[in-house]
Amino acid sequence: MNSNNFIFDAETAWFQINEGMRRQILGYDEQMMLVKIEFKAGAIGYIHQHPHCQCTYVVSGVFEFRIGDETKIVKSGDGLYMEPNVLHGVECLEEGILIDTFSPVREDFLK
Repeated sequence: MNSNNFIFDAETAWFQINEGMRRQILGYDEQMMLVKIEFKAGAIGYIHQHPHCQCTYVVSGVFEFRIGDETKIVKSGDGLYMEPNVLHGVECLEEGILIDTFSPVREDFLK
């Protein structure tokens, strides 16, 4: 289970998560996955957890993240780490883009 070696934005489908969020898968194998998520201001990634390690890079925008019991505002250039099974969520304060990496692959995103 591998993605193509080259993934071009103009040729890659988007998945609409909800009214204010959509994601695009930018590469994966069984061990990891790279995902771009676009947010409209006010969009909410509701509190959830999963068994994957997750690192997130803020490309643009301003976001309020909750990871476990901690909540902080992050913006362009900032990064985050979420341990497996820790509760986390996000609210987009200013329209933006996040890049998420997951290990192992989020098989649920491929269905």
